[in-house]
Amino acid sequence: MSYKHLFSALLLFSLITAAGCKESAHQGAAKPPLPVAEVRVITVAGQASLRQNEVPGVVESVRKATIAARITGTITEMPVALGSVVKKGALLIRINAEETTARLSQAEAQLAQAQRNHAREKRLLEKDASTRETVKSLEEAFRVAEAGVREARAMRGYTLITAPFAGIISQKMANAGELATPGTPLLVLENTERLQVVAAAPEGLALKIKKGDPLAVTVPAAGFSQTGTVAEIAPAADPASRTALVKIRLSGAAALQPGQYARVRLPGAAGLTAFLVPETALSSFGQMERLFVADNGTARLRLVRSGEHREGQVEILAGLNAGEQIVIQGGERLVEGQAVRIVQ
Repeated sequence: MSYKHLFSALLLFSLITAAGCKESAHQGAAKPPLPVAEVRVITVAGQASLRQNEVPGVVESVRKATIAARITGTITEMPVALGSVVKKGALLIRINAEETTARLSQAEAQLAQAQRNHAREKRLLEKDASTRETVKSLEEAFRVAEAGVREARAMRGYTLITAPFAGIISQKMANAGELATPGTPLLVLENTERLQVVAAAPEGLALKIKKGDPLAVTVPAAGFSQTGTVAEIAPAADPASRTALVKIRLSGAAALQPGQYARVRLPGAAGLTAFLVPETALSSFGQMERLFVADNGTARLRLVRSGEHREGQVEILAGLNAGEQIVIQGGERLVEGQAVRIVQ
């Protein structure tokens, strides 16, 4: 190798070595310390996490009646419409049943005949022209005729259907001129002053519900959310659907209407030990969730796993220990190992 090439190689090596020494010296310089951050904290305590299950439900009136005819006849009058507000005793339906009128006339004629026969035999008995057995037999016939008149009058009364309580007509399945038959629904009357939510609970969860238990109810269409009280629960599950009917009474539900869709939150089995912390303490980093713990004046980063979020609180299922102090305010710019000062 020539002296010229050897000199160039030595010069290049010296420059690289000098640059490396300068960079090492720069990296070895001490970084300025981070400022002490003022934070607010809470001390968490473990609690049993309950897995929640939501089931659909429907808003219904506590007082609801399906109006049907008890006799066959043509509807001659129906002075109510869908949505009509009626008072107790108001006329809902008038039915033309001519056979009931004819039956009443026949029963009244039989009663009059039985009454005359009984009176005649009593007069004859006073003159010893009849027997006590004959009078007694005619007296029994008179009583049977009286019962026949009462029955005929009751049947005629079925031609007029009145409201059993005050309410609103929520369904109308017939109109004037149509034929009414016994048991066929004609109207649905509801009193909307007291409402409830009816839901079907899976049999496994229904066993954990008792009368008087509080259950969270949400009606999305009305923006309604409230904790209702279990008023009724079916003692046995439906063998076809494996669910039990649950009725939850509501209060102050004037904004709701019968038939609206509702969601009912049912309690599940006891789950993992969880910690309830404000949502402000939790932040996301990619697919991970994290928060800071104040440990002897130092911020410590924790990766955690969250559960349910409700009413500004979040369940922390993993990553925390009972008694630790969680940073709930002032942790936006914290870094691992930074000094913190707790303020009230």
